Amino acid sequence: MIITAEERDAVYKTIFNRRDVRSNFTDQAIPDEVLTRILTAAHHAPSVGFMQPWDFIVVRSQQIKQKIKNGFELANKQSAEMFNGDKQLQYKKLKLEGILEAPVGICVTCDRSRNGPVVLGRTIKPEMDFYSVVCAIQNIWLAARSENLGLGWVSIIEDSVLKQALDIPDDIHIVAYLCLGYVSNFSAQPELEQKGWLKRSELSSVLHFDKWRKD
Repeated sequence: MIITAEERDAVYKTIFNRRDVRSNFTDQAIPDEVLTRILTAAHHAPSVGFMQPWDFIVVRSQQIKQKIKNGFELANKQSAEMFNGDKQLQYKKLKLEGILEAPVGICVTCDRSRNGPVVLGRTIKPEMDFYSVVCAIQNIWLAARSENLGLGWVSIIEDSVLKQALDIPDDIHIVAYLCLGYVSNFSAQPELEQKGWLKRSELSSVLHFDKWRKD
């Protein structure tokens, strides 16, 4: 199949306009067919040995979301104390999740035992199954943006909170909790860049040819 120039440009437009969304969620419901398209895109991500180690838990219950929110609040308070001075003050002003506001949460997990103890492509780098799940998450993010949905990744939370709230077995590993929903607007820049936390580095500063560049 040949990708046309218009289709190519749409892919790049989606990539460059993807945002980690923490606010501006609306209460507009996500149609089942839209959510299915997004999760189908995730399920078509590349995976080491074609093991497809992911599972997706769709969360709509406000009661369950509140348990997750409580866990975030505790972890966020602990995280703030790791920064010093102005950086800590700046951190405390940031909104870093939309757990209750987003109509849908998605917990993405990794089953490291799927398809047996020996997996093609994971024999030397056993962590490749985790990287496969991250590819699925990126597909969710880009598919969501193409559907004009916002998505935010909540990483400031203990796995134990999510396991308890969602009844996840002990041998299943949590990779992400995502907040998904329609938003009132998308920021022109990543929020952390917009608010002065960090700037995007130039491609030239991270690009090497043939060997590691020593400045």
